[in-house]
Amino acid sequence: MTVRDLPPVSNLTERQQRGWSCVWCDATLAVGEDMDLGEKRARPEGGAAYSWFPRACSDTATCAGRERGRAS
Repeated sequence: MTVRDLPPVSNLTERQQRGWSCVWCDATLAVGEDMDLGEKRARPEGGAAYSWFPRACSDTATCAGRERGRAS
């Protein structure tokens, strides 16, 4: 698995922040067919800190293709 920096939490949808969708390609995830990236803490400027729970597609090649498609 390639280590990638997570996108800024402020750029993610609620589904991505809660681990329901991939943090990179936004595909809906199914338990057992994903990678748990661990609990993360966000500290927004002027706001209270909170936890978020990123997950990603386990098929990194397919994920990368979907991510490229979203950027077009």
